[in-house]
Amino acid sequence: MNQQHCVKKGDRISIYMPMILELVVAMLACARIGALHSIVFAGFSADSLCERILDCGCSLLITADAFYRGDKLVNLKQIADEALQKCKDNLCETDSGFEKKTESPQRLHPKTPWNPAMDVWWHELMSSASTECEPEWCDSEDELFILYTSGSTGKPKGVLHTVGGYMLYAATSFKYVFDYQPEDVYWCTADIGWITGHSYLTYGPLANGATSVLFEGVPTYPDVGRMWSIVDKYKVTKFYTAPTAIRLLMKHGEEPVKKHSRKSLKVLGTVGEPINPEAWLWYYRVVGEERCPIVDTFWQTETGGHMLTPLPAATPMKPGSATFPFFGVVPAILNESGEELEGEAEGYLVFKQPWPGIMRTLYGNHQQFETTYFKKFPGYYVTGDGCRRDKDGYYWITGRIDDMLNVSVREKIGPIATPDYIQYAPSLPKTRSGKITRRILRKIAKNDQDLGDISTLANPGVIKHLFNSRCDTKQ
Repeated sequence: MNQQHCVKKGDRISIYMPMILELVVAMLACARIGALHSIVFAGFSADSLCERILDCGCSLLITADAFYRGDKLVNLKQIADEALQKCKDNLCETDSGFEKKTESPQRLHPKTPWNPAMDVWWHELMSSASTECEPEWCDSEDELFILYTSGSTGKPKGVLHTVGGYMLYAATSFKYVFDYQPEDVYWCTADIGWITGHSYLTYGPLANGATSVLFEGVPTYPDVGRMWSIVDKYKVTKFYTAPTAIRLLMKHGEEPVKKHSRKSLKVLGTVGEPINPEAWLWYYRVVGEERCPIVDTFWQTETGGHMLTPLPAATPMKPGSATFPFFGVVPAILNESGEELEGEAEGYLVFKQPWPGIMRTLYGNHQQFETTYFKKFPGYYVTGDGCRRDKDGYYWITGRIDDMLNVSVREKIGPIATPDYIQYAPSLPKTRSGKITRRILRKIAKNDQDLGDISTLANPGVIKHLFNSRCDTKQ
């Protein structure tokens, strides 16, 4: 990159790739030469990719020609070309200034659109690349990467992490939360397009010299026992996945799990959202056979690493609770007035002091960074999540604050509320983020056409239908 394409320290590189080894290689290459990688999940649309490229001014795009998601072929290069054309249209330029290097999968070679003035094959570049690349010396506060998150706010925000603090926090939390030992084989099923894949598939494990499984595919293809066959094949000892995947596999019963030994497993982890107790118990009893501790981890793209988490075999577990803060993390629960609540309480989850992995800013918009995370309760980092602390001091994440009913209102209406309106729908907006789905549904309920970023939707056509069939409600 730096030798042939003049990429230098501080440049932004967009990476739009499936879960193949070259993705990790590209990340580490950026880190070595001091360039910032901005990874875009390979399931995102051309609009979503374009928006992220333009926001941080990427000079290079690394992508692939195509990949399979289950049995579906995704023509990634075609989507990337569409995104770059949108970038040109937005910038009103004739030359995009972007280069694309592609690596092709082996199962099938689809016809790949090609522009010789701009496109370069990965393997051709590598054939003439030097085996020596001196690292760019960086300060601990130099920028390492940008990762975009949109969630409940609409427009994607470029979360920026730095070299020293982020690496230290990812490495330390990985070591202790998973009780990493040199003989372990670790598997995090997350896509590297999300923060979990950055912290606990790439940087945290590699900083500890860990052996990891890198998985491309879906948990139900070619059959619903895929995860457990991989666990057995590679003798996985530490396994980290999402409650969504656990609930999906629960639907297929115990038999696909019990067909496989899973004797190598020692620690199970969950990430991405609060896990409901039913799924936790199935994970513990069926997958882990009641011998593997579960680390139910709460953290965010913005935090860089685990904030609330059990330590395996050291923290008594409660199904559905993220338990206690990680080392150096000081949580508090506030009421609407910003007063700290002691003992058993429910309210806003905040953190009282910084930690090494905290984001340093939102790329190109420090004012929004201050407003979003620090303005509501000055002196605290505001997570945006609700939280309950029980009589034993355990923390339970209750969900995004903007998705919650006020506690006093909930007490008044009781456990079952009668809706004022019911709207029937053929389907709901589908995306990997529940926060985005809820934000869109709130907008539709208010008849607010300003939906924010919807480029990650798998079925954007359903939006028009939902507006057209919307109930007439009192405004």
